[in-house]
Amino acid sequence: MAKPVVAIVGRPNVGKSTIFNRIVGERISIVEDIPGVTRDRIYSSGEWLAYDFNIIDTGGIDIGDEPFLEQIRQQAEIAIDEADVIIFLVNGREGVTGADEEVAKILYRSNKPVVLAVNKVDNPEMRNDIYDFYALGFGEPIPVSGSHGLGLGDLLDEVAKHFPKIDEKDYDEDVIKFSLIGRPNVGKSSLTNAILGEERVIVSDIAGTTRDAIDSALKYDGQDYVIIDTAGMRKKGKVYETTEKYSVLRALRAIERSDVVLVVLDGEEGIIEQDKHIAGYAHEAGRAVVIVVNKWDAVEKDERTMKEFEQNIREHFQFLSYAPIVFLSAKTKKRIHTLMPMINLASENHARRVQTTILNEVVTDAVARNPAPADKGKRLKVYYTTQVAVKPPAFVVFVNDPELMHFSYQRFLENRIREAFGFEGTPIKIFARERS
Repeated sequence: MAKPVVAIVGRPNVGKSTIFNRIVGERISIVEDIPGVTRDRIYSSGEWLAYDFNIIDTGGIDIGDEPFLEQIRQQAEIAIDEADVIIFLVNGREGVTGADEEVAKILYRSNKPVVLAVNKVDNPEMRNDIYDFYALGFGEPIPVSGSHGLGLGDLLDEVAKHFPKIDEKDYDEDVIKFSLIGRPNVGKSSLTNAILGEERVIVSDIAGTTRDAIDSALKYDGQDYVIIDTAGMRKKGKVYETTEKYSVLRALRAIERSDVVLVVLDGEEGIIEQDKHIAGYAHEAGRAVVIVVNKWDAVEKDERTMKEFEQNIREHFQFLSYAPIVFLSAKTKKRIHTLMPMINLASENHARRVQTTILNEVVTDAVARNPAPADKGKRLKVYYTTQVAVKPPAFVVFVNDPELMHFSYQRFLENRIREAFGFEGTPIKIFARERS
């Protein structure tokens, strides 16, 4: 299920990053008392009561000509266009400014639900000063304090009232849903067309979600698939594909609806930092992953080239050590036949369950061969392991004290489980619980 999207918008230095960090519960955005510090959109997930949502922190919208302000304005306008609900943040200590009024004009044109929040209202006496903000035309202002965490519940209550009901297309359980993500110009659209153009593929376009995506249904060697589109742009002439950051939220929405995510790399250009950021979204979402190196036809090769490129990928994408790698050319369709079997493998392992008795034999043997090191005189004891979920596979290890389960030992158990059962193409999760 794709999550609603919330954008925090306002002129510089009103506390957007502080509010963002409060909502997501982490210090993700840079917080510094200098206008223009947050230059790019920052994305994360939040939750409130029964709602999960994506949230964007934007650089401040300003009307001057200081460095970066035009780029910041473009970034904020993209966020506004992608958002379902907008939090318009203003500074309660400074009153309504001309810049606030200019931001309000931009928001009027968006035709999106706008919730007006007045930040830096740090004590009850200051509440009497917020009513001037009615003049901005967005209804009752909600007082909040990012620095003290006050008023955020009231703010999120109001935001949640505007969340849309997302009418998503339901597919049969045996349909494999996959999407292609990657930075601009790595060949996502060409690869999609190459897959759909295979002779053994039967294709039809079907409505995907109310967010104007078109899913492509296909049948390949008797298996039903759906390709979830990430490449489309909402408005031509906007800066989606011309900016390095493109529309990350479009990829996030596709990832959330996918069983398998194809992380597409440019074999000719090689790996850049943005590739890792984009791949991280799929890993964090717990989706099965296949790494696809496109444009392999344009690479000068010898017998070592593919192996060296694969080693380079493993060094840069250590968090995707489980993901198979496919080298192909969407342009010439060389090696395109190797892709669908890897999608099948990743999907199968993503939904795989293992028998409890065999699982415990593997874990017991691993612990016997390599007991956990003692910590302050106490040693971890592993009693029992069970699988509690699929997509991705998740395991609970019952122990004497979860605090003794060090990250490195958890990784050791994960490696042993992978050695025994494979799970190629999917992340797996391991949780330590105290035996009751």
